[in-house]
Amino acid sequence: MPVGPVGTYLVALTARSSLRIGAFAALGVATADGAYAAVAAGAGTALAPLLVPIVGPLRWASVAVLIGLAVMGTGKAVRRYRERRIDALQQETPVAARTAFLGMLGMTMLNPWTVIYFAALILGGSGVAGVGERIVFVTAAFVASASWQLLLAGGGALLGRILTGPRGRLGTTLASSALIVVLAIRLVA
Repeated sequence: MPVGPVGTYLVALTARSSLRIGAFAALGVATADGAYAAVAAGAGTALAPLLVPIVGPLRWASVAVLIGLAVMGTGKAVRRYRERRIDALQQETPVAARTAFLGMLGMTMLNPWTVIYFAALILGGSGVAGVGERIVFVTAAFVASASWQLLLAGGGALLGRILTGPRGRLGTTLASSALIVVLAIRLVA
């Protein structure tokens, strides 16, 4: 599976915080995917005409959010590095689990590729006929997303353990921010 800007942000968030925070964030992504799968399975082609006009604006909103997150992350990392606040960095309260979950849920709901993927399912007919098949489809979409996102969070936790020094934190934040910007720009290019 390719890692897009949301996955990249998940890895960076987990590297900067903890596996627990990353797991909650990963479940936020999976919840959004499950919600879109439920809409695709439940509403089918009835929603197709409503989705087509909003895909473009959602793409631009997603780009703005992702670039904003990258800029804020870069600014914070550079300030910390310049101030050499290593002790403060370790004592700083990390992102709350609820905030991580809700933030990634919202970011994924705005992610145009998620919208496009499930819109394609709706436009093409989800191919899911009965109620039982729809439940299995939604459950499978959630479980597949959760397992992938948790794997990414695990990778972020591993990176966080390996790159704990001030230069390592600065480097990973700058690299992930640059990658997020590149991937966000590719959404509209």
